[in-house]
Amino acid sequence: MILEKLKLVPHKPGCYLMKNIDGVIIYVGKAKDLRNRLNSYFHSSHTGKTAKLVSEIADFDYIVVSSETESLILEINLIKKHDPKYNILLRDDKSYPYIELTMERVPRLLVVRNVHRKKNKTRLFGPYPNVTAARSTVNLLNRLYPLRKCKTYQKRPCLYYHIGQCLGYCTNNVDPKKVKEMEDDIVRFLKGDDKVVTDKLRAEIEFESENLRYEKALELKEMLDYIKITLVKQKIETNDNIDRDIFGYYNDGIYLSVFIFFIRGSKIAGHHHQIIPLIDSEGEELTRYIAKFYDKALVPKEVLVPSIVDDKLLSDYFRISVKVPERGVKKKLVDMASGNAKKQLEDEIELLLKDEERTSKVNDELRDVLGLEKLDRIELFDNAHLFGTYNVSGMVVFIDGRPAKNEYRKYKISFDKNDDYGTMREVLYRRYFRVLKDDLVRPDLIIVDGGIGQMNVAKEVLSGFNMDILIVGLKKDDKHATNALVTFDREIPIEKRSNLFHYLERMQDEVHNYTISYHKQIRSKGLYASILDNVDGIGSKRKQELLKKYKTVSNMQKQSVSELSKIVPENVAINLKKILDEISYENKEKN
Repeated sequence: MILEKLKLVPHKPGCYLMKNIDGVIIYVGKAKDLRNRLNSYFHSSHTGKTAKLVSEIADFDYIVVSSETESLILEINLIKKHDPKYNILLRDDKSYPYIELTMERVPRLLVVRNVHRKKNKTRLFGPYPNVTAARSTVNLLNRLYPLRKCKTYQKRPCLYYHIGQCLGYCTNNVDPKKVKEMEDDIVRFLKGDDKVVTDKLRAEIEFESENLRYEKALELKEMLDYIKITLVKQKIETNDNIDRDIFGYYNDGIYLSVFIFFIRGSKIAGHHHQIIPLIDSEGEELTRYIAKFYDKALVPKEVLVPSIVDDKLLSDYFRISVKVPERGVKKKLVDMASGNAKKQLEDEIELLLKDEERTSKVNDELRDVLGLEKLDRIELFDNAHLFGTYNVSGMVVFIDGRPAKNEYRKYKISFDKNDDYGTMREVLYRRYFRVLKDDLVRPDLIIVDGGIGQMNVAKEVLSGFNMDILIVGLKKDDKHATNALVTFDREIPIEKRSNLFHYLERMQDEVHNYTISYHKQIRSKGLYASILDNVDGIGSKRKQELLKKYKTVSNMQKQSVSELSKIVPENVAINLKKILDEISYENKEKN
């Protein structure tokens, strides 16, 4: 079918969407020539992630566009929409902190990450290597310049005014020229000109020393040293003051390592690196990476890239100067970035291989053990309650061997009683009714916390929805350690200390901790107000009598069963004491 379909693909630019046997899109790419690119997947030998991708392709679609720029825009939008599992790099990247000097009448300095929220209506500087560096810089400038610190104006001057770190803008007696001077100094500093700030610090150090305030002088000197060591980076002789980013790369045939220098004010202000699986050609992967990188970062005035990148395509896409330098200092900077990319890959390759052993490879092992055709998505469930009260469930999701935390779900159960089967029935019904209703991605495997009883409940619910999904339980030994997978027709022993054992253990720990965390959260919200309402045998009259005598639940915790039995029957007192002791123990654990 695929080979026949390939003959119909035109020699035109566009995007292609690879699908698995369930019709789920697992990869999106673009090409100048769709037929040539798609043929390369099915008529060539592959290694690494590309080979794994090709082994899962059951079908493909394609969309023809009129230009390469259109294909890049469409590719990015399709990846955002479908979140294919093999377009990993576009999910794993992070946003960087920036410093914002607000455009308010009296400005403030803020550390922000969502750099596109105000477009051009703000002043942003960065990116900074980490949020600590950004906050340290903001704290430094706030100490030197008495900017506004409050979000809203106070009715009277606050502490910052009295210690000289605010001019008292709420009094409306501030000279606008003074504010403008401070803004100009801060902007110059954040653009890379540190002279104005260092001169100011030296003058203040001298003033404090002459007045014998040596502790204050020492504090200012430490701030000056911070600028020298942390903020003033390596000088780059580019003979201009243009903000630019410099990309380098290295690949070993399996992974692509990307390294970026951020040049601000002719200085290296920071760097970023990431290693991603190599699926497409290195040129396509790096071009796509650069295009998507600026979804979470500001585009500078100029970007320098290696020769494998389509610089014209990116120039049209960003509408800025994207260049491939061929000689001089800019070429040396690209080479330096590529050298760093190579070193990062060499330093991290063993960790990457170990991580793959613990995730995608052991996930494939589980797939083979269970005899599944594919195992992309696993959903696990766990329940928690306190003697039948505060009944909750949690669901965690693992995709290709890794936890997908944005897919986790919490469930507050509609009844309060000790009924594991009833809880399992309710949570699975709610989950898979929603999957059907909203046409969500179905899991390939469901793991329940328990044995054949819980599995039968899960099977009953799924049968009602006409859903055929493999259900397994986890059998534990007398030491409460997992030692076997349980299916409806067999037990599969798991060798302890094997990768598969640790994988199942990680999943169990993840769902248990997630559910317990939610359980404690629910209880902490109204535990003491409603604890007596959830104890069998305590109605409104007995509740009033208990509160009249002991005033608070805290006082009740100190009482013995015999003391509580003076107000309620002994069996009720025993049950109440168990719950109170459990609460007391968990509070000690928290503290």
